[in-house]
Amino acid sequence: MTCTTSTTRCSRRSSSASRCWSCAGAAAAATRRCRTPDPQLKLREAVALGVLHGPAELLPVSSSGHVTLVPWLAGWDYPGLDAELRKAFEVALHAGTAAALLVALRGEVGDAARGFDRRRAVLVAGSFVPPAIVGYALERPIERHLGTPPTIAAGLVVGAAAMALADACGGAGRRREDAGWRDALALGLAQAAALVPGVSRNGATLAAARARGFDREDANALSRHVALPIIVGATVLKGARLARRGLPPGTARAFAAGTAAAFASTLGSTWLIRQVERDRSLAPYAAYRLALAGVVLRRLWQDRRP
Repeated sequence: MTCTTSTTRCSRRSSSASRCWSCAGAAAAATRRCRTPDPQLKLREAVALGVLHGPAELLPVSSSGHVTLVPWLAGWDYPGLDAELRKAFEVALHAGTAAALLVALRGEVGDAARGFDRRRAVLVAGSFVPPAIVGYALERPIERHLGTPPTIAAGLVVGAAAMALADACGGAGRRREDAGWRDALALGLAQAAALVPGVSRNGATLAAARARGFDREDANALSRHVALPIIVGATVLKGARLARRGLPPGTARAFAAGTAAAFASTLGSTWLIRQVERDRSLAPYAAYRLALAGVVLRRLWQDRRP
């Protein structure tokens, strides 16, 4: 398989062709070779991505960004797989993570269900509607154009800036019980923005809550409470689509292993939720995001060189 300077595509001598992320940014660059990807999802890569997905989902660092970037930076075969296969596998990872969160946060979920009132209904609805609308209208364009290393790096930078700014300027001691429809809308818009890989749902909602004046602990609680319905809802919807299509041939074992690994790693990483609450600032997470974006940009620059 060779990468051409005119199309930035990896062409294979077969009837099917898929884009290779290692060729990203190679337009106008000298011709370079690109390793032919294995068309099958490898078991060890599936397990590794499942292990990665859990903690990345619980921290404001973008789980979707990491699932894309880590294999790309490490030179795994995963980036060269068919786009539909990768998308289906990421649904499986989210299913494992969502199930683990429901188990780990069952106490909070139960308390919220028992105390469900008009205020909570407004909070859930207001934070759910914007990402649902944006996801329905723009799901395909987002998946097609905004899941590449350059766009993820941009999302990491934008999210880091929003987190650092909101944490430095926000916070006026508001409690979660004070949340109203304006807060719900702000959280919903943040979740809509987080549909862009690299932004991070956790990071965006934390930044929005801090900007609305909530202290760190209550901002974290609000972030969890509005994120869980979206995570579960999106997983159920996409899982139903996947069930209708069926798993790609020969992938059942890798999908099961990845889902189980995501479940276990999420369940074993729930202490990170409290760690984020205890941290005095979101600045370390913003710094990490900027560092990762820098690594991506450096790699892209190297790929452009002859």
